[in-house]
Amino acid sequence: MAITKIQSESLNLADTYAFTGTVTGAGGVNTPAFEAKLSSAQSLSDAAVSKINFNTEIFDTDNCYDNTTNYRFTPNVSGKYVVYAILQLYGSGTSEILNCATDFYKNGSQIFRTWNDFRTNNLSWVTYTQSKIIDFNGSSDYVEIYGYINSSSGTVSVEADGTRTSYFGAYKIIE
Repeated sequence: MAITKIQSESLNLADTYAFTGTVTGAGGVNTPAFEAKLSSAQSLSDAAVSKINFNTEIFDTDNCYDNTTNYRFTPNVSGKYVVYAILQLYGSGTSEILNCATDFYKNGSQIFRTWNDFRTNNLSWVTYTQSKIIDFNGSSDYVEIYGYINSSSGTVSVEADGTRTSYFGAYKIIE
């Protein structure tokens, strides 16, 4: 199809088109993007907010996730990102999870919290999946994940055991 025909008629999206050369201005990329998980369970202090140290990268397209020191995502491209966390929370032994939360921190301050109260349900395992769209400046903004578990007794942890693995990830939205 000649360029003059495209300019004078609408495209039928059911047709197949063969392009030669470079097509520009179409689509976009969802990068930077990363996903990380815990390599082993992380013990938490009962009834205290604790940073989750996702230390094993599954992928990191632009080397924007620090999985050894700060456990934070600092994208080098400005824009809106979907940030997500999946926490497998566990109260060991006779412990029952009374309430728990997942916190998203941007630049050291809490910007989003999800909270559940289980005091009448006697739970020992909770899977917490949360996501949030966050705007980043592409230079200094960063995000971290924190968790909170209040239990009746015993120890509490974020798990990383086979199918009960906890994850943290993000990807840029095509704008």
